Amino acid sequence: MSHLLPDLLCARSGIVCAIGAGGKKSTLYRIANALEVPLALTTTVFCSHFPADLNVHVVASEADSLMQRVLEASLEHPRIAYAGPSSKPGRFSGVSPQVIRTIQQQAGFAVTLVKADGARMRWLKAPKPGEPVIADGCTTVIPVLSARALGQTLGARVAHRPERVASVMGIRDGEIVSPVHMARLFASEQGLLSGINEQTVVPVINMVDDSATEKLAREAATAALEMSDRFDRVVLACMRSKDNPVIAVLER
Repeated sequence: MSHLLPDLLCARSGIVCAIGAGGKKSTLYRIANALEVPLALTTTVFCSHFPADLNVHVVASEADSLMQRVLEASLEHPRIAYAGPSSKPGRFSGVSPQVIRTIQQQAGFAVTLVKADGARMRWLKAPKPGEPVIADGCTTVIPVLSARALGQTLGARVAHRPERVASVMGIRDGEIVSPVHMARLFASEQGLLSGINEQTVVPVINMVDDSATEKLAREAATAALEMSDRFDRVVLACMRSKDNPVIAVLER
């Protein structure tokens, strides 16, 4: 089913943005590795360097020259990762949402995969005003949360900005995160549907590492589908698995 991942996530064409916490980059990288079409990887926020095993040509340049360099590189390289430079070691800076759309239109990529949110390596996130930074022309949004948060106490170890997460989930800091709480984060207009308009939405519950976690993740996915009609499926996954990353697909 790994080769079907781009189809399950509606990520075979257009501009695809991953948001949330707990596996945005690994989700985008698994999609990229499953595709054999001209594609780009980029980011609208700070991002770590692209891994070598992606087999992409990397372009890092200041905003005034980035577009031209990417367009020139696309004439020779079918798989490109691009971003802005950063003074922080091992990191890139984000690209303008408008520039991403223009590059996608002019370079002839089948798909552009975009990291459009940051969560500081936490498992849960609720956006603040101005987040996520969705690329112009985005066709699909993939909200990601980590199944490892289920059954854990809500706090800074688990969540980025736990007070915002608690407000959307309807619980207090220090309470146990249940499947219903995670479902609310996926389904709320103050949660991971914030700023999402006409785009196709396909939520992912990542880090489903064992049968106990899968049971809780299935409950969360079922509840999310009941709470919102903005998406028709939820994908349960373990994106860092060496084998097929798809654990289950729950549909309406």
